[in-house]
Amino acid sequence: MASIGFGRRSALAGGAALASAAIIRPREARAAKGLNVVLESEAKILDPYYTTAAITRTFALHVFDTLFAMNEKGEIKPQMVDTWQVSTDQLGWTFVLRDGLKFHDGAPVTAADCVASLKRWGARDALGKMLLEGTASIEAKDPRTFTMALKEPFPMMLDVLGKPNAVLPVIMPARLAATAPNERISDPIGSGPFRFVKAQWAPGNAMVLERNPDYVPRKEPPDFLSGGKNVKIDQLTLRVMPDPSTGANALMAGEIDYMQYLPFDMLPILEKEKSVKLVGLGGIHQFQGNFRLNHASAPFDNPAVRKVLWKLVDQDATLTAIGVPERYRAKSCDSFWMCGAPLTTDAGAAGNKFDLAAAKAELKASGYKGEPVVILEVAGSISQTASRLLVQNMRDVGFTVDQQPRDWSTILERRAKKEGWSMFPVYSNGTDMFSPLTHFYVASTCNDYPGWSCDNRIPVLLKSFTRAADLDARKKIAAEIQSICYELTPSVMWGQFTIPAGYRTSMKGLIESDYPMFWEVDKT
Repeated sequence: MASIGFGRRSALAGGAALASAAIIRPREARAAKGLNVVLESEAKILDPYYTTAAITRTFALHVFDTLFAMNEKGEIKPQMVDTWQVSTDQLGWTFVLRDGLKFHDGAPVTAADCVASLKRWGARDALGKMLLEGTASIEAKDPRTFTMALKEPFPMMLDVLGKPNAVLPVIMPARLAATAPNERISDPIGSGPFRFVKAQWAPGNAMVLERNPDYVPRKEPPDFLSGGKNVKIDQLTLRVMPDPSTGANALMAGEIDYMQYLPFDMLPILEKEKSVKLVGLGGIHQFQGNFRLNHASAPFDNPAVRKVLWKLVDQDATLTAIGVPERYRAKSCDSFWMCGAPLTTDAGAAGNKFDLAAAKAELKASGYKGEPVVILEVAGSISQTASRLLVQNMRDVGFTVDQQPRDWSTILERRAKKEGWSMFPVYSNGTDMFSPLTHFYVASTCNDYPGWSCDNRIPVLLKSFTRAADLDARKKIAAEIQSICYELTPSVMWGQFTIPAGYRTSMKGLIESDYPMFWEVDKT
């Protein structure tokens, strides 16, 4: 069954890493294979429903599984589901699970687990909430079968159940799914190709995932997040190396085999290293940098103050300061939905261009009372560099600014509270930002999501987007949503760019993607 997806999806690149001395399963005669990888940050929040952080999504993609999954072409394919049917009136859906699905604690995956998981996920995810609001009932009919009865047709059912964007609709045991949506699960037990080894977790140092011996891959070839997930290694170690230069040197020395984000200032050296491969793509495969604003607290509870920021961000200057080479960046992009992507538009951008003099006048007329703008910055990151340029411009036009550098995990904790912060700089995968349905700061409009931006027109238009018959209709709605976003200012873009990944050439079988994925990976 083909998907009616909202865009094409493909790849960036990654890799994986170093042989482990420990034999994971003593009963195996052969020497165990291990890989060491350095990802964007340390995975601390292990509940995939609790946060949209990309590092948690990466963790979840290995430890959990989903009912459906997206392939390279942007099509949605069955993953945990074996077969499904939809009624003639499009209101009744029936899903049957594959045989042999087991959680890491040995319990079989049942339809009841799926029902409980979807209900908890739908309370945390904007698209999930939209789906469940239009659902009359969701029930387990037998151990492998569950049904959904809709109040009205929802054409993008499979796109939502198989979306690659956080919050991921993963399946967990019903006992864990019973955890209150605003609390974290106690133990990340999934049914995915890897399992979390809690006893070997050393926060601040390393996390260990081991091959799940009970995992039954699909028979289809691997294709992005869909198809068979054949694990060819025994152990995957996620190393913590906050300093990018340390990680890059470790990659060249063969101490690690994969680094997700390479430092720009070391690219000339890395490009000459024959044992390392660098990969970076453009368009939708790039990142979008954003300053996320907190609408729940002064001064950005004032829409006139928020709008001033559009005239304070110079994207080209920001990417130059970060050190992004021309070949790894896009020119200044006005589109919330990424430039070089299916829904690219400049709707609403007129009058919202970099202009310090105009910004100073607008701030004076906005009613701004000198409240400090508290900026949570990831210490030592490229997003902190982006913030520094903005801060200087803000001070030049009259803002009071309080910069507070922290590690990313701490920022994730802080941003969950409505008080105590005003904004934070961040960058996200283009696959998260190229559609109104997945853009973190648009899809979450009028939901309980850090930043708490709300314009009641947007949720209505998002629902219309899900019902649109074709791409042209979706483009029109996306442009209308963007025009409202320029008024609302949920976030302000600071640039579109690629951070090349690097991996050792001894890595074989890696699925190239801007999502790190280590099933199918082997090492010679």
